[in-house]
Amino acid sequence: MWSAQMSMNVPPLDRPIVSPVLVGRMWELVTLERALRAVQHGQGQCIVLAGDAGVGKSRLLIEIRQRAEAQHFLTLQGACFEPDSSFPYAPLVDTLRIHLAQCAPPNIRATLGPLASEIVKLLPELALSLPDLQPTPALDPEAERRRLFESLIQYFIRLAATQPLLIILEDLHWSDNISLDFLHLFARRLSAHPILLLASYRRDEAPPRLTHLLAQFDRERLAGEITLAPLTRAEVDSMLRAIFDLPAPIKAEFLDLLYPLTEGNPFAIEEVLKALITAGTILYTAGRWEIRPLEELHIPRSVQDAVQRRTAQLGPVAQEVLTLAVVAGRRFSFALLRELTGLKEQQLLQVIKQLVAAQLVVEESTDQFVFRHALTREAVYATLLQRERAALHQRVAETLERVSAHALDRHEGDLAYHYYAAEMWAKALQYARRAGEQAQALYAPHEAIAQFNRALAAAQRMSLPPPMDLLRARGRAYETVGYFEAARGDYEQVLSAAQAAHDGAAEWQALIDLGFLWASREYAWTGEYFQRALELARTLGDPATIAHSLNRLGNWYANVEQPGEGLRYHHEALDLFQALNDQRGLAETLDLLGMASQMNGDVIQSYSAYRRAIDLWRDLGDRRGLVSSLAASLPLCAANYLHNLDVPATGLAETTGAGEEAVRLAREIGWRAGEAFALFNLALCLGPLGEYAEALEAAQTALVCAEEIQHRQWITAAHAVLGMLYLDVLAFDAAQSHLEHARALSGEVGSRFWTGVTSGYLAVTCAAQSGFERAEAILNDALANDTPMRTQNQRLCWYARAELALARGQTETTLRIADGLIASARHVAAQTVIPRVWALRGEALAALGNMCEAETVLQAAQAAAFEQGVRPLLWRIHAALGKLYQAQARRDDAQAECSAAREIMQSLATNIPNAALRRTFIERAMALLPHLPVPSTARTEKQKFGGLTARQCEVAALIAQGKSNREIADELVIRVRTVEAHITRIFNKLGFSSRAQIAVWAVEKGLARATRDDEP
Repeated sequence: MWSAQMSMNVPPLDRPIVSPVLVGRMWELVTLERALRAVQHGQGQCIVLAGDAGVGKSRLLIEIRQRAEAQHFLTLQGACFEPDSSFPYAPLVDTLRIHLAQCAPPNIRATLGPLASEIVKLLPELALSLPDLQPTPALDPEAERRRLFESLIQYFIRLAATQPLLIILEDLHWSDNISLDFLHLFARRLSAHPILLLASYRRDEAPPRLTHLLAQFDRERLAGEITLAPLTRAEVDSMLRAIFDLPAPIKAEFLDLLYPLTEGNPFAIEEVLKALITAGTILYTAGRWEIRPLEELHIPRSVQDAVQRRTAQLGPVAQEVLTLAVVAGRRFSFALLRELTGLKEQQLLQVIKQLVAAQLVVEESTDQFVFRHALTREAVYATLLQRERAALHQRVAETLERVSAHALDRHEGDLAYHYYAAEMWAKALQYARRAGEQAQALYAPHEAIAQFNRALAAAQRMSLPPPMDLLRARGRAYETVGYFEAARGDYEQVLSAAQAAHDGAAEWQALIDLGFLWASREYAWTGEYFQRALELARTLGDPATIAHSLNRLGNWYANVEQPGEGLRYHHEALDLFQALNDQRGLAETLDLLGMASQMNGDVIQSYSAYRRAIDLWRDLGDRRGLVSSLAASLPLCAANYLHNLDVPATGLAETTGAGEEAVRLAREIGWRAGEAFALFNLALCLGPLGEYAEALEAAQTALVCAEEIQHRQWITAAHAVLGMLYLDVLAFDAAQSHLEHARALSGEVGSRFWTGVTSGYLAVTCAAQSGFERAEAILNDALANDTPMRTQNQRLCWYARAELALARGQTETTLRIADGLIASARHVAAQTVIPRVWALRGEALAALGNMCEAETVLQAAQAAAFEQGVRPLLWRIHAALGKLYQAQARRDDAQAECSAAREIMQSLATNIPNAALRRTFIERAMALLPHLPVPSTARTEKQKFGGLTARQCEVAALIAQGKSNREIADELVIRVRTVEAHITRIFNKLGFSSRAQIAVWAVEKGLARATRDDEP
């Protein structure tokens, strides 16, 4: 059951079940808004809106009409109706009638002006209001038609003379021929007048006369066309949240029901919701919406009526074929239908053509047909009696089984469905079991759930106890798609059955499954189940079972901030699996060793373990394991938000490909939790590179995924990553909001890892806003004075304490912590630089007045940050050096560093998707730069070239000419090593990484001209 608290107090049935907002039509609205602006500048426009019935054409037209009226447009609107195809000028008459109905009788003549005598021919009822109005004498039919066309055009131009005019004509597929001819002429004439003509039609019902008009529009380029597609699954989620006024995403279970049925059609969605509410499946009680399990779909009346009208025109043979096709399924093959009906091929083809003409089915391929809409099939199926259905399903099943005997594995799902509907339970159980196992192997969890449901229900009808293997298989599928309570119910049922049967192996597996499941919600339960599993495994005495148990408990220890203890368990498991030569067990253990080593602060060892695990997963063809190891290895790259205080295992840029592969694989296998995991880890890599737009999108999508399946640990993680990203772009309020939320959730889940991470970043956020007492309180909760600097969380929190001390002016404390972080870092060689820690140490040294050492340390940090491509850190180091040089009265150097910082800031700002966020970032970043005096003309000229000295500009110009370092040295009469030093400083100041970038820059700045391939 799904429920959510409503924000309103009145019963929602007092209002219509329609979306209060327009969902999923942003691009279309932008296009139409652009047309409105063009019309306001006197450029007439004609736009045709196409789409299936119910896709939202009218809703979009209402929205654009409201916007047009807000911009002082005069709006006229009319429509065609189904009987109008033989009624001349029908949509125009409707438009004029509605428009003139708003006028008082005395004003109608003034509104129509000199055209009244002509237009009265279309609206004879005007004679009642204007008895003295006489129509013009009739001409021959063609001349009469031309005169009336011209009068209508002149009338619309007359209306547009005083204010822009919007004319909306709906449902042109029902229009008469004369009106379509008029629209062709009108579209030719309106370009010079402030008129926007919007016309809509159904693509699947366009008659030849309308298709011809649209082709003329295309040939003469008279009109643009907008085609409305069905809503995506995410957009349907947004629509439901708007209808029911819900703050959180809709439960995946309900979307899984509604989306395939309605296919993203907004009208169908609203109609199905009304039917479910009427039937009591959706209830509103005590201020809360509740959705009960769906036992029978109630077809909306509007759908029933439409289908009945279409089937009424079919003959008896077509009706019988339709019935068999409906029972066969949403999709059906021509060959199967021919076997079922006994008709010859040509006879059946003629019948199928009738079904296509009645807009009931469409051809998908040579042998495959599909019902146009899922609800169409459901409406016909609902007319059959239960007894009829069972007999027909048995007929279909037996026929399909016979004709597909050579390839039954391709039809097991269909056979399970038909035998179940035929109430042939043994066959249903047999085929549903096989189909479910096949779906699980193909990473299709939703299909697997449907088949396992069918198999378990068949077993119940046969008075059999639920098979434990089926319950576990269904539980795994439920867990994959994030249905926590359903998975828990299956696993607990397996546990009870195994204990009752004294089946130790099954009991152990159920304990492991429950431990895994609870890891997404409550870590205390996870630890309890894994501890019980290990105790049972040791009793059973099976080495593989013991090793798996050790791994699970080891991972639990790592996540409750005891990674050292976790490593001990994992190493014991590794020895057991190596002795068994169990490749899958080794892959799982290496994956977990990677995680525990990472949390223990050893990223090099962690990366090595993950690389071995990834290779094994690829060899095994295990995509789920591969997703896990690929995604978990992402934070080990240089300057990642989780490991920017450690020696990196790999570069940032190298990891993004692995992250994108992990996301793609998770989506392919339908693993929502894995998708969320991969996405927030990818965001952790993209943010430090300054790819903020992609990083924010990845983190926000991860949050949506995690909320949809209620994976509380990944919800925590996604909020934490969003907080880190917003902190990086100096959006402190947003950063604090996300980090506070993540910290609170981590406490509820019991994940000490995420508690430590969020505490460190939240303290830095508070300190940046001068919230020193709050920052100190957070760190005191997370960190004792004697806590070592070993684990990932400990190092993050100690760094936050150093930042807080620096902000408070306690620079000796900052320096002591920075030195401690360097001394305790693993794998630090003589030339190793960890740029964030070095930058912190450099700032502390500068604050203490040790300028020479501070400069050396900051320059080392700058070079390392540049090499790693960490631009957000690089501009901060430039700013720190600018302050240092200002304090030393080194104006040129200070100006150069500030100029470099500003260039990087401006570049980063282009990657921030929100305009307000961009402004905030630039304002706050600029405020961190030292205030320097207005530079002299010479200095201004120098800054024009990014702070490069005259000699460096000469070097850049020669690089642009394609000269080597030796050739540059000879020309400038300097040493090659001096040239190399100049190039390094150019790279640092301009934020470049290649000679080609320098060459392009030099040409753009006018220092050199571009060399051509044919030049020497």
